[in-house]
Amino acid sequence: MSHTQTRPPWKKQLYEMVEHRYFTRVIISLIFFNAVIVGLETSPAIYEEYKTLFFRLDMVLLWIFTVEIIMRLLAAPSYKHFFTSSWNWFDLIIVSASHIFAGAHFITVLRILRVLRVFRAVSVIPSLRRLVDALLMTIPALGNIILLMSIIFYIFAVTGTMLFREVAPEYFGTLGLSLLTLFQVVTLESWASGVMWPIYNEMPWSWIYFVSFVLVGTFVIFNLFIGVIVNNVEKVETSGEEVKDTHKEVTELREEVRELKQLLEKQLKREN
Repeated sequence: MSHTQTRPPWKKQLYEMVEHRYFTRVIISLIFFNAVIVGLETSPAIYEEYKTLFFRLDMVLLWIFTVEIIMRLLAAPSYKHFFTSSWNWFDLIIVSASHIFAGAHFITVLRILRVLRVFRAVSVIPSLRRLVDALLMTIPALGNIILLMSIIFYIFAVTGTMLFREVAPEYFGTLGLSLLTLFQVVTLESWASGVMWPIYNEMPWSWIYFVSFVLVGTFVIFNLFIGVIVNNVEKVETSGEEVKDTHKEVTELREEVRELKQLLEKQLKREN
């Protein structure tokens, strides 16, 4: 609050401008336009015919994004406040790198950076920012689930190697092949027709192994992943709503204090 009160008028106006929904919509539109341009450049016929136009459009977009970041930097309460946001760092690095590698010798790197500019839509759209923050929050919580999944994979891989090495060496010939096969099974990609049935024809009881792994590996572990992610998304959404409510309460409190101040000033004038 102190930052808002001490900011000069031009900084307040600039802040209102960069935070305005129309300003955000324009930037988002330009980001997606940049994505379309980069996509068209993947066609050699189109790129060779309009190479100069693509280059000029890219330079115009790059400088628009540069001006946008400068405006956000100037509108921030302080430079320190601007750089406390990891998303601001991300935007700054992407745009700065585009300027640094804007040369023919780094054309591949430059194209990759131009594609990464599309990812800036995440940093501009608040709902996407909250979703990515929620996904990042799940990383520590997923550690135990990944450890559990690794143990299950290892046990089933060793068991599968011992049981099916002679019948299906192309799938269970070694421990590494068994792990790759189980990864295919857990994705449910042709696991029955491609892996299970050939072995089932030789060993009818082998369905117990595969069905139990699918039940444990796919339905249980993946549901744990989904549960953790959904839980963190709900936490982020709830915290966002709490921030909005707090902001609303602070605004109402400021209004009440202002009205009280006006009443006191009127009362003092009457007494004088």
